[in-house]
Amino acid sequence: MESIYLDHAATTPMHEIVVEAMLPVMQEVFGNPSSVHQFGRKARRILDESRQIAAKSIHARETEIIFTSGGTEADNLALFGTAFANQEKGKHIITTSIEHHATLHAAKHLETEGFEVTYLPVDEWGRISVEDLARELREDTILVSVMMVNNETGVIQPIRECAELLRDHQAYLHSDMVQAYGQLEVNVQELQVDLLTVSGHKINGPKGIGFLYVREGTNLVNIQHGGEQERKRRAGTENIPAVKGFQKAIVLLGEERINNVEKYTSLKKVFLATLEEESIDFQLNGNQNNTVASIVNVSFPGMNVEQLLTNFDLSGIAASSGSACTAGSVEPSHVLSEMYGPDSDRTTNSIRFSFGLANQRDNVVEAARRISQIVKRLSV
Repeated sequence: MESIYLDHAATTPMHEIVVEAMLPVMQEVFGNPSSVHQFGRKARRILDESRQIAAKSIHARETEIIFTSGGTEADNLALFGTAFANQEKGKHIITTSIEHHATLHAAKHLETEGFEVTYLPVDEWGRISVEDLARELREDTILVSVMMVNNETGVIQPIRECAELLRDHQAYLHSDMVQAYGQLEVNVQELQVDLLTVSGHKINGPKGIGFLYVREGTNLVNIQHGGEQERKRRAGTENIPAVKGFQKAIVLLGEERINNVEKYTSLKKVFLATLEEESIDFQLNGNQNNTVASIVNVSFPGMNVEQLLTNFDLSGIAASSGSACTAGSVEPSHVLSEMYGPDSDRTTNSIRFSFGLANQRDNVVEAARRISQIVKRLSV
């Protein structure tokens, strides 16, 4: 039985071209990029070239790119770095109630450090209201953090409108774009964000690498102490093989993004059409006219997340849920709880399916048929 991977929003398989690009670097380029000798210079060339490519991909300057260990570190650096650097101007931060935990948990920690955090709600379609943001904005607000694409539902947030609202305000705008990068055109000149998070393993690159874009002039302090790497903003010897893999993944992304989006749009349609043909009961979470092509979040009435995911796995299908399963109990998805209320069955019967490199029409159709058989069997 073929295993079918429908969890690309969690992580993606590395592209074979990325692996090929990394291998000679791991074998031959062992120098420290901070060293002045030829071995160090060889590593430095890779680092500099990769930074240029990363910056170009979002229409930024190379000096505005900080390589990190991934999205979580980048989100943490964005929140802690700007909060502590600007606390003399105010200690109020605004984020949303549906952020990735890398942002939410950082915000919660900042509350213990004396900062006040406002968490914007979302409507039943999974979107924040810019009017709510305007209402909560204060003179002492120093940072607004709103993810561009939600990792559970794929719903796109109004980042441009948020930036426009903040145009004449002191607050910086940060956006976690881990799920958006690769699915949407990201141009920092148009979006007018001040900080932006990207992760390598969500775009068929290696794990353990990402970057934080920091607009020139943004007041940011480092949260990691040691050497003077990344222009003194992120200490630690850079992971050159991962940087090289990230570079190659970004290049491939630029070449394939439009075709990929068309492919994922088609896969999502055929996946849902097959579920409908199988006559099972399901509902979609989030406004489907305002989601990325690669993610669909499906509620199966009368079902249970743990039971579904276990049976999916036994049938060779990999998917996931925002619900946290521990010791036989389910902690409801915080995203769906905000959308539908904490008592809604959707918080514990919904599954996220996400498409990517490992998918084509045939295995997506086969996955939908297996899923339908499981739902029918569990409904009896």
